[in-house]
Amino acid sequence: MYENLPERSIICIDMKSFYASCMAMLEGLDVMTTPIAIVANFTQPGSVVLAASPPMKERFKIKTGNRRFEIPKHPDIKLFEPKMSFFIEMSMAITRLISKYVPPECIHIYSVDESWVDLTETAKLWGPPEDTAKEIQKAIYDQFRIPSAIGMGPNMLMAKLALDLEAKKSGFAKWTYEDVPTKLWSVRPLSEMWGIGKQMEAKLNAMGIVTVGGLANADLNELEKKFGIMGNQLYHHAHGIDLSIFGEPLVKNSALSFGKGQMLMRDYHTRKEISVALLEMCEDVMRRTREAGYVGRTVTLGLSYSRSAMTKGFQRSKTIAVPTSETMVMYKTCLELLDEYFAGEPARQLSVRLTNLEPEQSIQLDLFDVKKEQRQILGHTMDSIRRKFGVTALLRAVSFTDAGTALKRDKLVGGHLA
Repeated sequence: MYENLPERSIICIDMKSFYASCMAMLEGLDVMTTPIAIVANFTQPGSVVLAASPPMKERFKIKTGNRRFEIPKHPDIKLFEPKMSFFIEMSMAITRLISKYVPPECIHIYSVDESWVDLTETAKLWGPPEDTAKEIQKAIYDQFRIPSAIGMGPNMLMAKLALDLEAKKSGFAKWTYEDVPTKLWSVRPLSEMWGIGKQMEAKLNAMGIVTVGGLANADLNELEKKFGIMGNQLYHHAHGIDLSIFGEPLVKNSALSFGKGQMLMRDYHTRKEISVALLEMCEDVMRRTREAGYVGRTVTLGLSYSRSAMTKGFQRSKTIAVPTSETMVMYKTCLELLDEYFAGEPARQLSVRLTNLEPEQSIQLDLFDVKKEQRQILGHTMDSIRRKFGVTALLRAVSFTDAGTALKRDKLVGGHLA
């Protein structure tokens, strides 16, 4: 089965507790012995824990995703707010270190703390790829004091699986195709395997598939009939087979969309306040949609209430007749959804999304809307000004009210303190 499949030497490097490790280095602490947590915002008790050091997880059971109010008051615990610019700077410095071993095209950055590196052609320069991988790991720790875990495999998928399922506990793991039946097929629940979420797991469980081995031995035709091309991909991934070209995303998402979500900095109690944030978010989503050359038909609004609310949040969609990239059309649709489903409880989290996209090849004229062409030209003109002078160069008046968030968020990096 594996005779003609890729046999490369690819590693997947993950920086352990990256944000906590960076802060530990900055503060002269040992991330492996000091309980450290990075909290998004000290002023908000419900603020999310972005990273936690190993002792924080083991001693105090605090991990990424916990809230600040869940962190016990203990003199050993060190809390920090994020320094996103510094974290990104560190990530780039680590990439520059890796580039001393391989050319840039052999590095694929997956996230701020995780990368794939192709070591297939480095044997003549640096010796066996396994030794080179461990040398890179040691060099990162020696220079930055940031511990890492490395998974190694014959393709990107296997390297990632070796990382997630073994190396994150042992520090280094090398998997081959021969390891698939013994190391991969026993994995359960299915969501433990990279690429399978909780919803997909539930669907597979409903088919009687509860382990990766069960997925590997399932009927391929049945999987394809149920999930389409995703079923084919699930089947082959369960066998450790990945034919993607280095650097390509392992899981291709054909459902292109543009969206934005934000955790509000306080509870928003009224429709008027929520509508301000929604208008700013629609502006951002439609700017990116126009710049990518698309128009869309389906608008989705998501709203989560604060912890004190008695009502569950909602996510609802509405498809409009004519595809659009106009901010006010999306905004108006969001307001319609808001008016229909808003329960009047304090809102704390919003999301908007545009899907059902198609290329913006021409302006679809409307005999009853004589200003449509002018509005589209105006939209592109505003985008041009923002590209040149920054996204806050042009703002709507509501952004200067108490409910506006655009100015504050412009000072953040990745939604967190710079």
